[in-house]
Amino acid sequence: MHVPEDLEQRLIGMIATSKKVSPETIARETTFDSLAIDSLDKINLSFEVEEAFAIEIPDAAIGSIRTVGDMVDGVQSLVAAKA
Repeated sequence: MHVPEDLEQRLIGMIATSKKVSPETIARETTFDSLAIDSLDKINLSFEVEEAFAIEIPDAAIGSIRTVGDMVDGVQSLVAAKA
């Protein structure tokens, strides 16, 4: 799936800010486990993403996110479906 670079960078920036790490240390392959993102962090991050992109992430989708790439692809799909 082709994801606009600005969307990917914006999400990486949000994750980096949330976990207080440098965005340069985060790639699509980075796992949420390696960033110490637990289920509560996922929910909070999902709320931020929903507000930033004016989308609604299904609860089931939140639980299936394992990597940064999973989140980027999911958000891209929801943004595209809304357009």
